[in-house]
Amino acid sequence: MSTSFPVLRDGMPESEHPLARAFASFTEAAGSLERTYGQLQGQVAHLRQELEITNRDLANSLEENRRIRERLRRIVESLPCGVLVMEAGAGISILNPEAVRLLGGPAGHANALPPSLLAELEQARETGQERELLLGCEAKDDNDGKSVWVAVRHAWLELEHSTSVFILRDVSEAKKLEQERENVRRQQALVEMSALLAHEIRNSLGSLELFAGLLAEADLDGESRRWVEHVQAGLRTLSATVNNVLHLHNAPPPERAEIDMGQLLDWSYEFLRPLARQARVELQVLNGLRGVVLAADRHCLEQVLLNLALNAFRFMPGGGWLSIVGSEPGAGEDGIEITVRDTGPGISAGDLPRIFEAGFSTRPGSSGLGLAVCRKIVEQHGGTISAGSRAGQGAIFRLRFPCAGARS
Repeated sequence: MSTSFPVLRDGMPESEHPLARAFASFTEAAGSLERTYGQLQGQVAHLRQELEITNRDLANSLEENRRIRERLRRIVESLPCGVLVMEAGAGISILNPEAVRLLGGPAGHANALPPSLLAELEQARETGQERELLLGCEAKDDNDGKSVWVAVRHAWLELEHSTSVFILRDVSEAKKLEQERENVRRQQALVEMSALLAHEIRNSLGSLELFAGLLAEADLDGESRRWVEHVQAGLRTLSATVNNVLHLHNAPPPERAEIDMGQLLDWSYEFLRPLARQARVELQVLNGLRGVVLAADRHCLEQVLLNLALNAFRFMPGGGWLSIVGSEPGAGEDGIEITVRDTGPGISAGDLPRIFEAGFSTRPGSSGLGLAVCRKIVEQHGGTISAGSRAGQGAIFRLRFPCAGARS
């Protein structure tokens, strides 16, 4: 099959005409451009797909980083110790809630920190050792309960040299326990010394009381007898103080035996009468317990009555009235009751809950042991002691002992 070319007007075949060649070149170039464009479209689509994957991975990474940061923030905020991060230029970038509590408030710069803390932070950074200091005492009273002991340590982390991380721990409880142990040790030493001195003093007092008793039985004139009574009263007061020390700090369990409570009250009248006369106090004993037997340590109960009477005498320097009443309960009740009532100034409502605490006293120079010893002895016998008062109307103490024996 042969191909014939049309003949143009100038006699040249159409395929060899310049326009035909130009058109063929253009067609070929257009095809090439179309193929190149198609390839570019494919590459763009591939790049777009890769970009979408990259963007998705980046978004996932950013979200993961955000979750990690949030988790770390929560961890730092919930730590039981304080975290303080100080940047270059002394700016504070992190201060968790515990650190804010220890410092007494937020701080954005080192200048806002107490000078003592700044010094300890620098020492901790230089030495690598944990340092302790008391915070809150610069602007407030150290005894107001708001100051805290803080241990400071520098954390060596892989951070820029200009960033410092400090860990703050509240060691107030440990310090408190340490102080309590030291107080217990000192109190124990004081107790041992007091007990030793009390024993030595009581040995001498026994001899003095014996000789004073012999003098009281001698045939002395009225004035000499009054002097002897004053000596006896002073010796009995001193003996009561010594016995209080021994009972409170070094008292063995009471040695119980059956005693007649009526005889105990009779003894109290005879024993306290010279003391009452010296204090210009009218003493009255109403004894409703004669023949009533109770298993008790008589010497300890004598100490209770002596302490209550001496306490009343001291609060009635101008004289007054003291009543000791022993009685049995009504029908259906068990035990006995002894009340000691005075006409002194009474006990204020604020002091009433504390009067049986060792060391508490509203009288200058008093050791504050008498009523504490009374409570200890009464409770050792299974009884109770209570106090009632109205300011200006005297005080009343009630002693109740359970399981009284029958009348002998």
